[in-house]
Amino acid sequence: MNIYDTDFVGVKIIEPKVFVDERGYFCETFKESEFEEKVCKTKFIQDNEAKSTYGVLRGLHYQLPPFAQAKLVRVISGRVMDVIVDLRKSSSTFGKQFKIELSEDNKKQIFIPRGFAHGYIVLSEEAILCYKVDNNYSPKHESSILYNDDLLDIDWLVSKDKILLSDKDLLGKSFKDAILFD
Repeated sequence: MNIYDTDFVGVKIIEPKVFVDERGYFCETFKESEFEEKVCKTKFIQDNEAKSTYGVLRGLHYQLPPFAQAKLVRVISGRVMDVIVDLRKSSSTFGKQFKIELSEDNKKQIFIPRGFAHGYIVLSEEAILCYKVDNNYSPKHESSILYNDDLLDIDWLVSKDKILLSDKDLLGKSFKDAILFD
């Protein structure tokens, strides 16, 4: 497994070694000992999976302490553009975004520590995304930032008329009104 640092403290890109033959492929997507040695010590408590079609945008979501969540995100099928925004006021990358394409072909994963808003948009006909989290979901502690916030100016790579959002995501806060992390 190759693990790469990013300019965002704690955010890692993980590329599993993929073994391909005439039968298909095999890859290890998570190994606790290697993860703890090269990324951080954490205990993932839940796996989530979502299937969406082209243009579905989910995000930018996060949970507030004490229910903030770290995530390990990957795509099983299809292609998405994954976006995170640093909400840690003390960080050198505060308010900045990081984008990466995750796909069934590149097998890349992103580790997102606590203190980030997270979202993604489906770029293929459909996609199946899965992610591990290290804390329980709490409706009372959930929050979101508008996908089209002017200060963030995220290019989602899909024309606005093709973007599909939930009613809840349409009610996200602006970045300037978001509750941030110390």
